[in-house]
Amino acid sequence: MKKKIGIIGGAGYTAGELLRLLINHPEVEIAFVHSTSNAGQPVTSVHGGLLGETDIVFSDTHPLEDIDVLFLCSAHGHSRRFWEENTRPEGLKVVDLAQDFRDESDGYVYGLPEVNLSRIAAADSVANPGCFATALQLSLVPLAAAGLLPENGEINIVALTGSTGAGVKPGSTTHFSWRNDNVSVYKPFTHQHLKEIGMTLNKLQPGNTCRINFVPMRGDFARGIFAVTTLDCAMSEDEVMKLYRDYYKDSPFTVVSESPIDLKQAVNTNKAIIHVEVHDGKLLVTCAEDNLLKGASGQAVQNMNIMLGLDQRSGLRLKPSAF
Repeated sequence: MKKKIGIIGGAGYTAGELLRLLINHPEVEIAFVHSTSNAGQPVTSVHGGLLGETDIVFSDTHPLEDIDVLFLCSAHGHSRRFWEENTRPEGLKVVDLAQDFRDESDGYVYGLPEVNLSRIAAADSVANPGCFATALQLSLVPLAAAGLLPENGEINIVALTGSTGAGVKPGSTTHFSWRNDNVSVYKPFTHQHLKEIGMTLNKLQPGNTCRINFVPMRGDFARGIFAVTTLDCAMSEDEVMKLYRDYYKDSPFTVVSESPIDLKQAVNTNKAIIHVEVHDGKLLVTCAEDNLLKGASGQAVQNMNIMLGLDQRSGLRLKPSAF
């Protein structure tokens, strides 16, 4: 019997991507998509790319007792408010795509499968990682797990993200005429995802004192993240490659490439693609992912699959938009 799914906050980009994935998922069916502002309207009135794929209508109710899994897709801060206003049925599994519970408060497990697979499998509540946080952590966790982050050293990261990373609500730095043919820096050294990145790295390598200098950038494209990480490294390139390949050998969506990578290899997939190089004692790690998939909704479905005991790849066998 298929598991029944509910979505709260159904009008945003992450909800639209969830719908695109879940309506074709072989093991689930969507019971409701909640959106107060769009109640009574077809889902396709907002998510036009689903025209011809579904006849679901936005709902102003959310009968939690009728579903097995709930996805929370509202803005940051709204998830806590939702549980203050609603009673959670016993046995309901929850995947929260906001940042409210990424500190693992209230019994939530941080949903990075490449680090917390067994904990996610046993969890009823999972906090989905942030988009930048996913790419940056996957670039570093093999080193942290081996205790190889540089003590008292620095890690320098520049990462470029597409405009969908800013959400569906238009703003001065997201509209086409500003974003097109334009690149800019924002939140240098202060991005909110640094907190969850530090939490994971400190659990893997307790007491590490390395500083992460993270400079996020806005790109002139719609979707994807390309992260470039550099740090001191005493290992050879072959040793680093083996370390990363061994760490990710059982991770179906994290791929270590022998050749330099590009963003289009990852866009429209749930993959994070990583390449490593060593130059005169400096390690270069590049990572490409789709911010709306591995960085959000795809990883949320991956977490749901793990929680339900399904194949991690179920509903996520997607072709990259390579041309």
